[in-house]
Amino acid sequence: MGSGYTGWELPAEERDRLLALVPPRYERLVAHHVTHSSGVGPQEPLPTATLGEVIGCADDGEGVQALVVAIDGTGDRPDGSTYHITWSLAEGRRPVESNDVIYDYGWRPVDPVTVRLVPRFFGG
Repeated sequence: MGSGYTGWELPAEERDRLLALVPPRYERLVAHHVTHSSGVGPQEPLPTATLGEVIGCADDGEGVQALVVAIDGTGDRPDGSTYHITWSLAEGRRPVESNDVIYDYGWRPVDPVTVRLVPRFFGG
């Protein structure tokens, strides 16, 4: 096992476009990537998709806001969690908490927005 993860980086122009549609609710904007596989090393094959579709939003009302993303028609990650972009966080909250918020609180659908994504490895 490695200490990194594979997924997709959200390019700056896509991030800016989404920010115009979904204002961050909390003070720390993350809006960086979608995780595919975690706990892997740089030898892990990269995902092949280059487009995603923002299909929902999750917010626990206490500091975690995430956008739910479908990749190749599904929001289900291989590990059983949900593809998402951690969007904004309140002080003391962490990006990894987005998984729990989506699972515990669910998410509300939004009008789908297609975004370009860049497959890559993120070192841990």
